Amino acid sequence: MQKITPCLWFDHQADEAMTRLISIFPNSKITTIKRYPDVPLDIPMQNMAGKVLTGIFELDGYQFMCLDGGPVFKFNPSISFFVNCPTAEQTEQLWTIFSEGGEVLMPFQAYPFSEKFGWLNDKYGLSWQVNLSAHPQKITPYLLFVGEQCGKAEEAIQFYTSLFDHSGVDHIIHHDANNMGEKEGTVQQALFRLNNQEFRAMDSALDHQFAFNEAISFYVECETQDEVDHFWYKLSAHPDSEQCGWLKDKFGISWQIVPKILGELMTDPDPIKARRVTDTMLQMKRIDIEALKKAYVG
Repeated sequence: MQKITPCLWFDHQADEAMTRLISIFPNSKITTIKRYPDVPLDIPMQNMAGKVLTGIFELDGYQFMCLDGGPVFKFNPSISFFVNCPTAEQTEQLWTIFSEGGEVLMPFQAYPFSEKFGWLNDKYGLSWQVNLSAHPQKITPYLLFVGEQCGKAEEAIQFYTSLFDHSGVDHIIHHDANNMGEKEGTVQQALFRLNNQEFRAMDSALDHQFAFNEAISFYVECETQDEVDHFWYKLSAHPDSEQCGWLKDKFGISWQIVPKILGELMTDPDPIKARRVTDTMLQMKRIDIEALKKAYVG
C-alpha cells in the first residue's frame, strides 16, 4: 500500500486528465471517483456539481489522487514527476504525447547525465521529466527548491526522512563551481526514500518565477490518531494554511494528513451519517478521529 500519494488540484479538468493519463501509461486504471453532489452548492463551490471531489488512479502502478477545486492554484515545475522509460522508443512516445499542447522547459535530447531526457509542462500545466533509464519505480515526485527555498533541499530531505519509517538517502550530488548560475554546495541531484517510496530533489538559484503551492500536495493516510498527530505537529508550520487535514510545511510544500477512517465514514451508505461526518470534518484543522466517530453516531 502506498503511504504517500501525490494529489493534483485541477480547475475543472480532473475527469479528462485521469482518462488521458491512464491511456498513456501501461498498467493504469481509475480506482475510485467521488463527486460533488449534483445539487446547487454554496460559494465557492457553486459551479462544481457533479465534478470530481476525489479521484484515485494509478499510472503504471503508482497511485495519484486528484480533485476539481476551481481556478485557485496552478501547477508549476516546483513539483514535477520524473518518469523513467526502459527503452528509447517508449521515451520518445511519451515525450511526443506529453508535448501535444504542452510547453518545453528542457529540450528532448542527449545530456551528460542521460542519453535521452526532456522536461516539459503538459496541456494541463502538470510538469514531467521524461528520461531513458530502467528503474523499479517508474514515476517519482521531484521537488525543485527555488527562490527563498533555494539551498534548503538537503535540510528538507533530512527532515522528511526523519519523520517517516523505512526512509533514507540513496545519494546526493552537490553543485560545484562549474555549474553556471547555481550556488556551489547546494543540491544538484538527490534521490531519497520516504516509507520505501522514492523522491527526488534539487536546488536551483536561477530566476524561476514560481514556488511550491497547493496545486500539488502529498496525501498521507494514517491508521491512528497518534499517527495523525505525529505528522501534523511535526510538519505544520503555517497555521493560516491549516484546514480540513491540509497543512503547509516550513519549505512551503502542502500535505494532507488524513486518517483512513475518514473516507470510510464519509462514504457510509446512510447519507445522514455521512453528511454529519462531512460537516464535522469541514470545521476541523487537524482531523480528530473521536470527533468524527461521535458525529457518525449522532
